[in-house]
Formats: sequence, structure tokens, C-alpha cells
Amino acid sequence: MDAIAEKSVLVTNARGSSPFVIACDHASNRIPPRYGDLGLSENERVSHIAWDPGALAVSLALSDLLDAPVVQSTVSRLIIDCNRDLDAPDLIWTLSEKTRIAANEHLGAAERNYRITHYHKPFHASLETLLEARRHAGQETILVCMHSFTPVYHGVERPWPIGLIHGVDTRYTKAVLDALKAEDPELNVGWNEPYAALNGVTLTLEKHGDGRGLDATMIEIRNNEILEPAGVTLWANRLARCLVTAREKRKR
Repeated sequence: MDAIAEKSVLVTNARGSSPFVIACDHASNRIPPRYGDLGLSENERVSHIAWDPGALAVSLALSDLLDAPVVQSTVSRLIIDCNRDLDAPDLIWTLSEKTRIAANEHLGAAERNYRITHYHKPFHASLETLLEARRHAGQETILVCMHSFTPVYHGVERPWPIGLIHGVDTRYTKAVLDALKAEDPELNVGWNEPYAALNGVTLTLEKHGDGRGLDATMIEIRNNEILEPAGVTLWANRLARCLVTAREKRKR
């Protein structure tokens, strides 16, 4: 695969022939050196508050299986959340579940703008550039936004091993749901779980999917399913099959 690194974004397999493009905006827990450790412990910096564990591994495995491009942020969401609007209250987290991020409190306008300019905008610009190049080439595109979620949130267990979230257009996401259930009728697939658009978590999906009139979906995998290579392989293979099946059904 070819990989083109920019300041805060990595585009892998940009010329992939697949109709699928994978966006992973919470791919990394990297904190740039200028921010030190944000006053957080090592355990906190590798936990879900900093990134989506396993999401990048599944994205890259899907890239191999489908010959799909992957656009990934290389900066922790503790610096700035690339899946939030610029006016969202959680664009820069100060409290994530029970963890206070004191270093992000009371940021001045200059630092806020620095993070937007150097970390948020480059991710979306790179994804936009890739999608625009595919449009000019007449290449079909289905956008897949890849995430993971914690098994327990605020003391409440989450029963779904996978959740599907749709934007304005529900049709492709519904086709993915049908494909997953056809493979395993007993699979507990969350519909708009553990989050939904009303929670403000679908910026990438709606900006680059709905905004371009593309088929698009957002996939959330419970992260204890994909922390080991065997789980990554299982879910990547399953999703590769179901994404293709959903595309075939949508094209009929």
C-alpha cells in the first residue's frame, strides 16, 4: 500500500479500486509533544477516552480485503475531536466520562484555532480531496466511518457487539443491518446504538457522506471484540462480506 503522511492525517491506499472509502477519525491516541501528557496517566492515555481502540486495525484489515482507501487522524481526540462540529461543546474534551482533562480547560482563542487549523481541518480536507478525486474519476464511493465503543459506560453494560448509525439517508445502513442479520440471525446489532445522530457524533458521516449524496454508514464495534488479532480478523472478514452484500442489494 502507498501511504501519504500529512501533519495530522494519514491516507493509506489512496488509489484503491474499491467502491468503499474508510474514515477513521478516532484512530490514534497520539498526543503531540507540545502538549506533554495533558496531565493524564499512562492508563488514561491508552484508554477509550483518548481514541477508539481496535478501530484502525479493523479499518486497515478492511483496506486489505477490499482494496479500499483509509483516511485516519493521527492525533488523539483529547487534543481535538475530528468527529465534532467546530461549535460543538465537546470539540475539545474537558471531561470524558469520569476523567477530567484539566489541561483543556479555559483554552484561549489562539490555542483553539491552532488545534482546529493543524489537526481538525487537515483530516477533513484530506478526506474531501480523496472523495473529490474519485468523483472526477467517475469512481463509485460508499463512505464507511469506523469506530469502537466501550463495553461499559457510566456503569451501564452495553449488550451490542456492533452498532450501526445512519445519517440523513438510512438505506445503505439498513442494507448492512440486513446483511449482518442474514449471516447470523442471533447477532445483537444495535440500530443507532450506542450513539445516534442526535448525540452530535456523525459529523464525518453527514459532512462527507450525506453532504455529497453518497451511500454511507457509521460502524461502532464494542472494543473488547477487537483488541486481539483474532477478533480484528473475524470482524473485518464479516464486515467485508456484509458491506459488499449491502452494496449489491442497494444497486438492484
